[in-house]
Amino acid sequence: MPELCVSAVVVDDDRLLLVRRGRGRAQGSWALPGGRVHDGETLAEAVVRELAEEAGVEGVCGPLLGVCELVDDPHQVVLGHAVTLLEAGDPVAGDDAAEARFVPLADVVDLQLAPGLAEFLHDHGVIATIT
Repeated sequence: MPELCVSAVVVDDDRLLLVRRGRGRAQGSWALPGGRVHDGETLAEAVVRELAEEAGVEGVCGPLLGVCELVDDPHQVVLGHAVTLLEAGDPVAGDDAAEARFVPLADVVDLQLAPGLAEFLHDHGVIATIT
């Protein structure tokens, strides 16, 4: 049975909030803040919790942007939601994140991104190019 996960797509001032994974899947690569949905938790609650845990910022969960399925071990279905920040501030890495920062949208593809992230962001209109 796949694990249900969420991710937060936070674009602020033409910058995307990314975290560098400190452990687990895609360790060392840059990804959206996110993780597993806990029992009894709504998707919106999970998005807001993961954003606070991994990047130290508060936001309001918006609409679903898209779904990404990762079939290697573990099998995960990730629901990416748009998020609006409650207030501007510098992110602070926590939980599974080794680093957290805003990256100019034009520079996102220059980073070592988690597998499938560039395509997800491009397919959902977050970044203009993946090359």
